Amino acid sequence: MLANLASVNSDEVLPEQADVVIIGGGIVGVSLALTLAERKISVVLCEKGRIGAEQSSRNWGWCRQMGRDPREIPLIIESLKLWRQMNERIGDETGFKTTGILYLAENDQQMANHEKWLEHARLHQLDSRLITSDEVAQLLPQSATRWRGAMYTPSDGKAEPFIAAPAIARAAQRLGAKVFTHCAVRGIERQAGRISGVITERGAIRCSQVVLAGGAWSSLFCGSLGLRLPQLKILSSVLRTSPIEGPGPSSWGPRFAYRKRDDGGYTVAEGATTNAVFVPDSFRYFNDFLPMLKQEWKNVRLHFGQRFFEEWNTPRQWALDQESPFEKVRIFDPRPMPSLLKVAMGNLRKAFPVFEQARILDSWAGYIDVTPDVVPVISAVDSVPGFFIATGFSGHGFGIGPGAGRLMADIVTGATPIVDPSPFRFSRFTDGSPITVMGSA
Repeated sequence: MLANLASVNSDEVLPEQADVVIIGGGIVGVSLALTLAERKISVVLCEKGRIGAEQSSRNWGWCRQMGRDPREIPLIIESLKLWRQMNERIGDETGFKTTGILYLAENDQQMANHEKWLEHARLHQLDSRLITSDEVAQLLPQSATRWRGAMYTPSDGKAEPFIAAPAIARAAQRLGAKVFTHCAVRGIERQAGRISGVITERGAIRCSQVVLAGGAWSSLFCGSLGLRLPQLKILSSVLRTSPIEGPGPSSWGPRFAYRKRDDGGYTVAEGATTNAVFVPDSFRYFNDFLPMLKQEWKNVRLHFGQRFFEEWNTPRQWALDQESPFEKVRIFDPRPMPSLLKVAMGNLRKAFPVFEQARILDSWAGYIDVTPDVVPVISAVDSVPGFFIATGFSGHGFGIGPGAGRLMADIVTGATPIVDPSPFRFSRFTDGSPITVMGSA
């Protein structure tokens, strides 16, 4: 899988000082670096492995407004605006195209569920709408299934995960941002309680602001600072096929989801089962995630394996002059689950016989970083002045990444936020706020 990931040349000389240091080179981290560089802010991005090598390149590639938690809708609207101008903005290709996305429905109950979500779409003037069986057939003439209907958002789109984050990172470099790969940040330094710098495996960088955009690694990093970030991992398995003349709009159906790729093949996933990775944090954060488990238990499948023992043996604290856990494992590269991918392809071929012609060329998996309310943290940390967190995107991060980077840049620089940041505040987990999952309130 990593053989297909576009490359980014690492800068060589670690600067002694910067205004902002970003920890993590996924779609959010690179989007933040680009925005700060455009604003003439001195910024250094440190990535322990390769740019975009974890979930930012392992996701489906969807850039969707449809079906989101209402707290995310204002931000994804802004993010789609940024995606549409991204190629021109960076002078490079991200693969973004407006293709439309469908949530297919087999029965009246599913149509009623979609209709309920449309209440949120109407509040924000989205073009999401219910379409009839005949309209689905016109959009998806290759389908052998007579669908009851679908929810359809023509303005939704897709980008290419293997190239998008690296392209944005290279653009940030051209504007003056320093990007270092294979350069883990081991920890932060403070003076009088405020951020004063970071310690990387290559040396120290003085700075007054640090943004943690570490994806599934973020809870571990926060724990080393004495901060409690409730976050768990979900295992997502994906495959790609050979090119075929198949359907254009991305679709989510009964235990399958697909997106047409720029190479003519398809990215395919099962799309219905939540594969919760059973690790020590599953005990630490059990009560935090209990509301989600109560709501989603029918779709949750517990994944127990070697990762439990690896995390059991991972230190929670470490000396900053010694090797950190982020250097011992540079890139999470879990094995995909063949049984789920077999189900996905079987259901897809039943619904769209044209996929019988498709060969499976590759498969991979990644860890999605999930919060108890399935909404990200994009926030300052009040107890550590100068420290910020942008993580927990819960499988929604690729599409929302440019907007999240912009919002984080606004928060860091004190600019007027592109959207109201309060739903994404870190303090919601400790200030007594009710933690609700979409549909549970």
